[in-house]
Amino acid sequence: MAAPQQQQPEPGRGSPVPGRCAYFVERKKRFCKMTPAPGRRFCGEHGQQEEENDRKRIPCPLDPKHTVYEDQLQKHLKKCNSREKPKPVYFVQDINAGLKDVAEIPEKQVPLSSLSKEELENLIIKLKKASNGLELRLKEQILSHQALQEALNDPKNGESAFKHLKQQASILGNMEKLHLLGPGRCFVEFGAGRGKLSHWVDVALQNVENIQFLLVERATTRFKVDGKHKRRDSIFERLQVDIQHLCLNKVPILEKKKLPVVGIGKHLCGAATDLALRCLVESYTTCCDGENEEPAPKRSRNDETEVASNNCADNESNKDNCKPVAGIVIALCCHHKCDWTHYVGREFFKSVGLGPVEFHYFQRMSSWATCGMRETTTKASTSEERKDQTNDTEEHEQTLSKTESGSDNLQGILTVEERKEIGCLCKLLIDHGRIEYLQQRGYKAALQYYTESAVSLENVLLTAVPSPSLIPEPTT
Repeated sequence: MAAPQQQQPEPGRGSPVPGRCAYFVERKKRFCKMTPAPGRRFCGEHGQQEEENDRKRIPCPLDPKHTVYEDQLQKHLKKCNSREKPKPVYFVQDINAGLKDVAEIPEKQVPLSSLSKEELENLIIKLKKASNGLELRLKEQILSHQALQEALNDPKNGESAFKHLKQQASILGNMEKLHLLGPGRCFVEFGAGRGKLSHWVDVALQNVENIQFLLVERATTRFKVDGKHKRRDSIFERLQVDIQHLCLNKVPILEKKKLPVVGIGKHLCGAATDLALRCLVESYTTCCDGENEEPAPKRSRNDETEVASNNCADNESNKDNCKPVAGIVIALCCHHKCDWTHYVGREFFKSVGLGPVEFHYFQRMSSWATCGMRETTTKASTSEERKDQTNDTEEHEQTLSKTESGSDNLQGILTVEERKEIGCLCKLLIDHGRIEYLQQRGYKAALQYYTESAVSLENVLLTAVPSPSLIPEPTT
């Protein structure tokens, strides 16, 4: 059997680093940096580039992004990092998913670009009618916090890092204004990524006792900053789970101390915001046990108390376990990734004569608010800052193509400014549904600009604190 053709360096590529793999990674425009075995030119991942005594490498069936020797497949499947792992105790399937009525979910809609001019105009008329009476210009709450002053004044930080710091400082400033930075709190950061927002909250509370941090992130994350806190009194714990399946009541450290929860997030993407709100306001506050798929029948007030107590039998009392959330502070992002299935503002949409079809188009049109401006605002300046791109980006990239967002078919119908105005209106309408959802559940909720658009185009912050009637009296 002839050996596979070995990869030869092309002019301009240079040579691989001595002692490193000789495979040129076309996507990254550089040679692989892995170390090959003694006597080999290629690492294990690219070993198929040279003869291996007829041994064949095949894509892993669990994750085709990496390969494995065919004769070692069964052994590999038992230890592959992509294998299904045991579910943690706080995993409850679809507990925060929302809509379960399949009949209400619309069939696949035609792309926005396929709509006729009349259909598009009718959508815009519906949008403006539904937005009538909403506060179109949000209040500016651009604040800062002394915990970040040293970092903000550090000239070593590049432009992108500086923008991150300004946003984090304003988020902390808004938390302080709402009296959410204090002792005896558990801060839950949704979409935590590297955990930088929790890091700065911890720095702001360095002399405060009885603080916990739960960092929720479904993906494995590199370059985490959690290690900086190992010798401190504050507790940091990562929950690797999709927010859709997270039951906070079953998280061991929350069960043990029952501290009031503060939900935070920086650029929580699309539907993740709705999942986080439902996780905090419904599944956590109502003391669900996560076991019953069917909703419980209506009962009298006394019966409800008895059932809730039984469901929380491992806790000292129902009142302690069902404390409301102390506050919510989330920087919103990526409305084009919202989903009617998970959206918490469905009742609001229905109340203004809108449904899943209109929502489908409005969430796509929301990208018009920023898609024409991103090229000048999302440049990274250093290689270290590029490490943030997966989970901690300054702004998440738009994933809609021009065809999906309809922007390539709007020439002559709408100007750039008109598209931007309509996109902002779509974002506002979607966010207002979230505000009404929180208000109906007894929270004082608001939207505000927390940073300048030059710093971040996604510059709206959602805040909520419980009304006085929701706050339990201190237990003795």
